[in-house]
Amino acid sequence: MRTGIRWKLSAAIAMVGALVAVALSLVVHNAARVSMLDNSRDLADERIQVAQRMYESGRTQSFGVKVDDPMIPGDLLAKVEQGRRATYVADRPNGVPDIWAAVPLKDGRVLSLHTGFTDRNTDVMKDLDQALIIGSIAVVFGGSALGVLIGGQLSRRLRKAAAAANQVAKGETDVRVREAIGGVVRDETDDLARAVDAMADALQQRIEAERRVTADIAHELRTPVTGLLTAAELLPPGRPTELVRDRAQAMRTLVEDVLEVARLDGASERAELQDILLGEFVARRVAAKDPDIDVRVIHESEVTTDPRRLERVLFNLLANAARHGKPPIEVSVEGRVIRVRDHGPGFPEELLADGPSRFRTGSTDRAGHGHGLGLTIAAGQARVLGARLTFRNIRPAGAPENMPAEGAVAVLWLPEHAPTNTGSFPLLPA
Repeated sequence: MRTGIRWKLSAAIAMVGALVAVALSLVVHNAARVSMLDNSRDLADERIQVAQRMYESGRTQSFGVKVDDPMIPGDLLAKVEQGRRATYVADRPNGVPDIWAAVPLKDGRVLSLHTGFTDRNTDVMKDLDQALIIGSIAVVFGGSALGVLIGGQLSRRLRKAAAAANQVAKGETDVRVREAIGGVVRDETDDLARAVDAMADALQQRIEAERRVTADIAHELRTPVTGLLTAAELLPPGRPTELVRDRAQAMRTLVEDVLEVARLDGASERAELQDILLGEFVARRVAAKDPDIDVRVIHESEVTTDPRRLERVLFNLLANAARHGKPPIEVSVEGRVIRVRDHGPGFPEELLADGPSRFRTGSTDRAGHGHGLGLTIAAGQARVLGARLTFRNIRPAGAPENMPAEGAVAVLWLPEHAPTNTGSFPLLPA
């Protein structure tokens, strides 16, 4: 069972408080009992001395003393026979102690006094035990309340830190854990927040440096690749020329894709919004690209979006389905949702778990000849549109996960509210 730090800390404080309270209660109880017994023995000793003087002077005995009492304890009798005055404490079966005092007489007889623990002392001990029990319970509950209070504050700060760290992990680079937990508090959570913020800053700087390097390299490659493509056009017709032109064109496409990924990573792209009928737009664009693809408009909807970026996302999904999947490829439009399905082996598990990754095309069943940039660009353009792009595999109902998929579906969810001119967009629930 998973429990929070608040309850663990509360339980720890309550347990320590209970142990301390029990230990102190036992010490106080024993100390009070010993003190009362000592007082009772002192009183019995004083009385037996008075009784001895009265007996030796021939006066009437008092205090209930007896001469040669047969009930006198053996240990006490042994001390008296040695010529010593002594007191003795004996425990009754009911737990109430008996107080004995004895003294040897000049005629060789033994004068003894037998008293019990007074009712007043018994009442005092009961009241003391009751007070100790109430105090122990109060300490336990007070410690629990203190643990809940302290643990609650610590737990809230840690939860805020975890939420902020998750936001950083999702790419929200402007989030800082130290601010999320409520500023500077000199404890371990502040040290954790500073460490996470420093790590996020270092990671952001590294990502930004890699993005700039990638963009610079791709930009510098555009000129020689364009020259190579132009020179290939001047070659005489033939099979070698076709191969050179094909590879030069592939290199040019790769350079343009890398540049586009770098721009999307820089979060500098802004959508140019227009009002369009989504079903009509998708049907027209898909028909122009491949008339053999079936498009179904289940429910028409007017949306405000960037047509150029939407077309880029749609064409990349279609190209991915054609390259890695199997026909027939189906496109459906239902309100603000566009679905692209193929009947191939399905998306690789890494893509379903982590999303598209550049220069990774997935498993060998779906690898093809791409560079893994198509879906990365589609996901980046979807973010600019404020949309959400999801991926899943099609399996029969109730089929196990290890069963081969019957196809893959990419779903583009356009937002109800278009992105603003600042590039921000409403967050959609996963």
